[in-house]
Amino acid sequence: MAFMLRTEVPTPGRLTGPLVGLMFVLTAAGCGLIEDRTDRYVNAPEGTPIELPGSAEESRLNQRMPIRTISAADSGRMYTGDLPEPPDMTSDILQENYVIEAVDGEIWLLVNDVPGRLWPAVTAYMNQQGLGVAYENPQLGLLQSELVNYSRRARSLLSLPGTPDGEEPALAVQAKVAPGVRRKTTEIQLRTFEVGAGGADQLVAWNENAQRTTPQLIFSRQLLTDLSTFLKGREDSKSYSRAALAMPGEPLVRLVSDNDVAQRIEMRLDYGRSWGEVSRALEEAGITVIDLNREEGYFFVDGRSESDREPGYFSWFSDASEPVHTHDLTLEQQGERIVVAAFPTDDYRGDDRSAALLSNLFEYLY
Repeated sequence: MAFMLRTEVPTPGRLTGPLVGLMFVLTAAGCGLIEDRTDRYVNAPEGTPIELPGSAEESRLNQRMPIRTISAADSGRMYTGDLPEPPDMTSDILQENYVIEAVDGEIWLLVNDVPGRLWPAVTAYMNQQGLGVAYENPQLGLLQSELVNYSRRARSLLSLPGTPDGEEPALAVQAKVAPGVRRKTTEIQLRTFEVGAGGADQLVAWNENAQRTTPQLIFSRQLLTDLSTFLKGREDSKSYSRAALAMPGEPLVRLVSDNDVAQRIEMRLDYGRSWGEVSRALEEAGITVIDLNREEGYFFVDGRSESDREPGYFSWFSDASEPVHTHDLTLEQQGERIVVAAFPTDDYRGDDRSAALLSNLFEYLY
């Protein structure tokens, strides 16, 4: 005896209503059933470091895939609702290797390399351009040329006439090579100055507070542009100066924390330079500035986390949220340092993200 199984295929119209309802119920239920594991990451205990046997040679052991160390300041950003992004391994690399920057009457060439590598290159530049090196002090990061007046090539570099027309001031060039504000960078400055008729018989101190005219700044920019071109042509050179290792290595920007919670940023820079660096860091960090006042020393910013700034799941029905003034960033002169602090506004009722703001800002400052 044969049996036949009959299967009836329902029409689409008969299934549409119940199926849509079932999908909506499952979707709504799923939102409550899926566990929020944010706290697991935030509250996870630190693991125990691996201990090597006493007979192991540490010099022969290394990480196959090195992991960047997280500083104590970064840990202050780890709390529910605002998980930190993975460390950016390219944060130590400038978008351009050579950038001329200027702030408040100062101009310099920012190079993505350490001073020890650049000191020999700047020396080579001065010699090749006919400036020569009469005095040098690697500890101070200073190079001083011979008198420019007696070198045809140097006269051409400084736009002096080929033949002196009567008496002219005796000129020399100074180069200052110093660690940059940002990690693993170097700032190079070039200046001309007048010396006595007999020439400078010693290394002249670098005047940090010298008031420079617009023509002097334009001329320094021309020299720095020429130096940048020279350095680009020597990028394959691996020469290194051991003497330049004695340059001051203390960071110009420091994050001060208490119990791993960021309290303030200290900058060993003048006020104008500090303001410029903070402005740049805010822009690069994507922190919205509502208002600012350089004379009063404050930035009004939207310090909310990214999740708080998002419109929500149904964002297609609404525009992006407007910026909200939630925190103040202040710059204050304290002795020889500029102190950057963050405070929530009096009328803001959200989370106090002052520590997270300072930590985020510090990543782009240093």
